[in-house]
Amino acid sequence: MKKLKAGIIGATGMVGQRFSLLLAEHPWFEVSVLAASPRSAGKNYGEVMKDRWMMKEPIPEKIKNMTILDASDVKAVADRVDFVFSAVDMKKEEIAALEEAYAKAECPVVSNNSAHRYTPDVPMLIPEINHEHTEIINLQRKRLGTKRGFIAAKSNCTIQSYVPALSPLLKYGLRDILVCTYQAISGAGKTFETWPEIVDNIIPFVGAGEEEKAETEPLKIWGKIENSVIINASDINITSHCSRVPVADGHMAAVFMRFDGNKKPAKESIISDWNSFRSVPQELKLPSAPLQPLKYFEEENFPQTRLHRERENGMGFSLGRLRTDNQYDYKFIGLSHNTLRGAAGGAVLVAELLKAKGYLD
Repeated sequence: MKKLKAGIIGATGMVGQRFSLLLAEHPWFEVSVLAASPRSAGKNYGEVMKDRWMMKEPIPEKIKNMTILDASDVKAVADRVDFVFSAVDMKKEEIAALEEAYAKAECPVVSNNSAHRYTPDVPMLIPEINHEHTEIINLQRKRLGTKRGFIAAKSNCTIQSYVPALSPLLKYGLRDILVCTYQAISGAGKTFETWPEIVDNIIPFVGAGEEEKAETEPLKIWGKIENSVIINASDINITSHCSRVPVADGHMAAVFMRFDGNKKPAKESIISDWNSFRSVPQELKLPSAPLQPLKYFEEENFPQTRLHRERENGMGFSLGRLRTDNQYDYKFIGLSHNTLRGAAGGAVLVAELLKAKGYLD
């Protein structure tokens, strides 16, 4: 199979670094372009990253000597790639404009950013959950006036810790959800070395509208395509609280859920639905797809962040402590790796889904 040429715009940031590692030996994609801000453009990637590399693994040899391009020079980047991953760190409106410029230059964009997640004809994808939303791409292309170009977004890293677990339960009439998340510092692009204030500390606030995203993004994920746009689900209520905790990687969620009175499932049915859940990425055998997306742990003190964030190469969702509640019907714990499944890895899986469905041809 001939590999598609991928570009990483925002290659110097933490998510960009994750992209470079995940794509170093990818069977379908190869990195052809690294792009970043004008201050890094024209410089050697390895030299620029010498004091900025935050990953445990070294910089891949294949990209170490690449010259960084200016991400704002859309034509220069687009002419050398088949599509781009977007992980730029800019103002939201600037990101939105830049990604649309790439799409209009006939260069598909797989975005890790939030700038277009609420654009009505841009699919915001968790491939196991709403793979059918890729169908709106053809309608988006009509709006943009493109043949190949489009934008597809990956959802927020926070919701990966609970939305995949809730999705198989929608059939039981899921109605009310309360979620409290405990989010790793890498979600803020930080390490313990760069953020000593977080050590032995919990900050009960995560900025950038995190709680609003936690409450609204799932509704688009669970929505339907109608009249050329994605209409949010309207029969589910979500409230959230998000805290930053002294953990390097891995977002955990404490989830409380209530069902329609006559549809409340048995605990055994929920666990069975979780452990048996498979979807299109597994059917298509996408390279990054976890073999078992959802895994329920019977141990009362599982899942644990350090023990289980790397399950399925960081692409799986780990669940535990399902029990009845005296206000809601049930409560449980969810865990996902925020910079793998929740960021770069999730975006790579989105790109694999798009390729398998022919949208990157």
